Amino acid sequence: MELRLHRIARKRDYTIGRLYVNGRYFCDTLEDYDRLHFGGIKEKGQTAIPVGRYEVLLNIYSPKFGHKEPYKTLGAGCVPLINNVPGFSGVRIHIGNTAADTDGCPLVGENKVVGQVINSRETYKRLWNVHLGPCRNRGEQCYITID
Repeated sequence: MELRLHRIARKRDYTIGRLYVNGRYFCDTLEDYDRLHFGGIKEKGQTAIPVGRYEVLLNIYSPKFGHKEPYKTLGAGCVPLINNVPGFSGVRIHIGNTAADTDGCPLVGENKVVGQVINSRETYKRLWNVHLGPCRNRGEQCYITID
């Protein structure tokens, strides 16, 4: 499975993107400020991950989120892990609404409020149930390209 996160609005406090699954638009995303794009340096918990192509691991339990709903039910606590991001660790695609809810991870939802995504929980459930869970069940590899 191929995911693509196309960043469309790089603001001073957040970054808005669009997530595509196998070439089809799926939802909006919210990340921290894309300071690396502007020549800045990484700040822990306040920087969007670098552009690139990464493997997404769907079978790795999340100590931070795994015990919480809906992750506990939807993937036995496995939250999509974006693997081998230079200078980052534990980057996961997860639920949240504002830049305060992320430490560099992409949040999924609908960008209908400036600087936020809404309906994140429902969007994540749909992403897992329709795409990520079945991909994991088929034993397929998953990748994300961030541009």
